[in-house]
Amino acid sequence: MWDLLIINPITNALLWLYAVLGNNFILALTVFTIFTRIIMLPLNLRQQRSMVKTQEIQPQIRAIQQKYKDNPQKMQEEFQRIGYNPAESLSGCLPLLATMPILFGLFQVLRLVLGSTPQTLFELTQRVYPGIDLTNLLPIDSTFLWLNLGQPDPLYILPILVFVTMFVQTKFTSPSAPKKDDSKNKGGKGKEQQDDPTAAMTQSMQYTMPIMFGFFSLSFQSGLSIYFVLSNLIGIAQGLYTRRVMAEEKEALARQKELKAMGLNGGVSIPEAEMPVADPMPDANETKNNTSTQGNKNQSKRKRRSAKR
Repeated sequence: MWDLLIINPITNALLWLYAVLGNNFILALTVFTIFTRIIMLPLNLRQQRSMVKTQEIQPQIRAIQQKYKDNPQKMQEEFQRIGYNPAESLSGCLPLLATMPILFGLFQVLRLVLGSTPQTLFELTQRVYPGIDLTNLLPIDSTFLWLNLGQPDPLYILPILVFVTMFVQTKFTSPSAPKKDDSKNKGGKGKEQQDDPTAAMTQSMQYTMPIMFGFFSLSFQSGLSIYFVLSNLIGIAQGLYTRRVMAEEKEALARQKELKAMGLNGGVSIPEAEMPVADPMPDANETKNNTSTQGNKNQSKRKRRSAKR
């Protein structure tokens, strides 16, 4: 099942891209990385929005935790009332867990595709789909600059890049902590992180994950390390874009609340019934005509009275 769902599709995707892109394995690896990031984009965006939302309501969460610490059922009800689900605090690990099969699969695929031993070549032929002709692709060009893409980086430049790019990515994809008054919160940072497991987990991941993957890259193939660097760079761009979109949404929501507080409804006109309409001033000619008509009527009445007499 692992070979059918992970190894074989990745192997044939890389070989097909390699053939289409002029036998350039770096280009094939770059397009493959972009494609995998596009697939994971909805999950990443959902995770970032969930983390930002949780960060914004942290004061309410801490207040509920302190108030109902002896009543878990009431605490859960209050969490539901403000729209907070404690299980979502683990959503920050979902994108990483979802990409783990791709990482492990790519590690095996690079060993097969870039291998030169008769055993790896034979195994590769057993995994290739019928539409791909290996006779025009082998041997795969595995050189790029000073690197052999099937071997670890001898200069340790790629492990450093993996660490730096992953650290920057976690900074941009994690919500920024709100600023607080140091005089009121002096010495309470540890207590705050204890009350806020999401913030503690996020801060821990910002350091542990880059160090761990940077250390692993010391023994990874250079091709896999390049995949890490490219994926992290795309993640940084995605984090910048998501932050800008969320900032615009937050600003629009604040503007709407401000207009509502002022008694306006954002672009809705005031009803006509509330606008008093002044009586129109009579025209001068119309007034003169009315006066003349009234005078003629009075004169006719006097003539009729004289005739009766």
